[in-house]
Amino acid sequence: MSKSLEEVNQSVHTQNKSSVFRKILAFFGPAYLVSVGYMDPGNWATDIAGGSQFGYALLWVLLMSNLMALLLQSLSARLGIVTQRDLAQASRETYSKPINYILYFLAEIAIAACDLAEVLGMAIGINLLFDIPLIEGVLITVLDTFLLLFLINKGIRKMEAFIIVLVAIIGFSFVFEMIFAEPELDKVLYGLIPSLPNSAALYIAIGIIGATVMPHNLYLHSSLVQTRKFDRSTAGIKQALKYNLIDSTIALNLAFFVNAAILILAAATFHRNGMFEVAEIQDAHKFLEPLLGTKWAPILFAVALIAAGQSSTITGTLAGQIVMEGYLNLRIQPWVRRIITRLIAIVPAVIVILIYGESVTGKLLILSQVILSLQLGFAIIPLIHFVSDKTKMKGFHISRLTQVTAWIIALIIVSLNGKLVYDEITGWLETAENPFIIWITVVPLAIAFLVLLLYIVIKPFIVRAKSNIQNHSPHNLSLRFSVKETYSKKNIAISVDFSNADEAAINSAFELGGIEANYTLIHVVETVGALMYGQNVDDHETTIDEKLLLEYKVMLSDKGFKIQTELGFGKPNKIIPAIVNKGSFDILVMGTHGHTGFKDLIFGTTVDKLRHKISIPLFIVKK
Repeated sequence: MSKSLEEVNQSVHTQNKSSVFRKILAFFGPAYLVSVGYMDPGNWATDIAGGSQFGYALLWVLLMSNLMALLLQSLSARLGIVTQRDLAQASRETYSKPINYILYFLAEIAIAACDLAEVLGMAIGINLLFDIPLIEGVLITVLDTFLLLFLINKGIRKMEAFIIVLVAIIGFSFVFEMIFAEPELDKVLYGLIPSLPNSAALYIAIGIIGATVMPHNLYLHSSLVQTRKFDRSTAGIKQALKYNLIDSTIALNLAFFVNAAILILAAATFHRNGMFEVAEIQDAHKFLEPLLGTKWAPILFAVALIAAGQSSTITGTLAGQIVMEGYLNLRIQPWVRRIITRLIAIVPAVIVILIYGESVTGKLLILSQVILSLQLGFAIIPLIHFVSDKTKMKGFHISRLTQVTAWIIALIIVSLNGKLVYDEITGWLETAENPFIIWITVVPLAIAFLVLLLYIVIKPFIVRAKSNIQNHSPHNLSLRFSVKETYSKKNIAISVDFSNADEAAINSAFELGGIEANYTLIHVVETVGALMYGQNVDDHETTIDEKLLLEYKVMLSDKGFKIQTELGFGKPNKIIPAIVNKGSFDILVMGTHGHTGFKDLIFGTTVDKLRHKISIPLFIVKK
């Protein structure tokens, strides 16, 4: 499989640094690119709406979302660091092709919704600061695609530096906004206590969660951590995990400060003055100067908005590239991919603005965040499965406590989304003139999504259970051996598939060669990953097969036999002849009962193809 973000993969060296501080700095950067997604214009809309309607009451939602984000992003970073796979690549290796297509489609919808928020936010900022019409502002945002292309060609560190400067601009802008607003600190602290004033607050709260914990950031983080080149030893991986956790903690807490500052600003200016319906960014900008008494408040607000839009659009487009390449293994020119991503966001934005005018941009921003929240389960659940897998994570799997916490977070998010969907569908059915249309369109779609969600929850558990039971379990390897006194073969290849047929095949081989012969055990991994990626595959079954082949070697060597092993990848009728023909073997011994691929190999015309491809006798043993 190709490397994630191949043009910058392992491009930042973290070794041979003169001090611990410089080494830590070498790891810092990926989380800042991720953090901008947590302070994009979509967050602004939900935070402003939440602050103006409910004051400081929803601050606890931001805090909870930030803690959720910190855990989930650390899991995403762990996946990338340990497995050298991003979340999309890991999903592609785990689920079937149809499921992966659906997950890819959902991820693209999430990225389009996110990009829509970024396009609108940046266009609004340009409109507010330079008085350029909103439609023209939206079209201007196409140009930042080329800025991204320029930055990534300069290297990932240059891009990270650019993003950190934008984050600093946002942060400093809101430091001054807080000074201007003079929030009530006692109410700020009270807002950290969980409460939901009414059902409308739930919609805003889910929007905040969707705006904070973003699905595309999970794909992005698992890829960006792979830009660091470090020692792949156990100690080196542990160090990388530690430094990336520090990076994530600092970056996401900065994002929490920005989000909290926006909500506090809305509460301290609008809610305090009885303006409960301020949900549009433009309205917020317009009222800041008369309410706070300084012209700098709206200027800093617009500057921060442009910086947020610009920074988050860069990372959103990168996430689009990661998702497409990971799920589809499809590589196209980066600038083409980024233009496509941007157009997917711009077209609906232009259409909505042309039809409904500029007054609906706030509602469109909040809707985009709710869409993001609805996609979260389809990214979080596979992620939790992957980082909990002992084999996939090579011993760096998460602890039981972390697993339980992660599943509780997933349950909270999915439950909130389920309630939101149920309430929305119920409302549509009650108000629709023809509810039958909803019953035959929306309801089946919702049920289909629920079934898909249950499938991705359950499937890895079933696969893991099957691998323990059916995937060549090593618990029954007590083979019995027979010994003869005269032998004719000296170099014998034995095809093994870890089935009951192996015992007969190995005994027959030993009867041919005895204790003095050299034996080579050949096993071919036949997974989809092996067929596609050959020896570069790194899936669960390959790891199990390698382990079992080694156990065979150890067990038979202990009996006094001279044993070598060969592990092949792909179709047995092609790989076995290739292995046999490059060695100096006298005979190939095969058993007849294996898993499906080997049954196909032994029966019918496949065996003839194999027999004609090898230059030595083929000895087939029936159990």
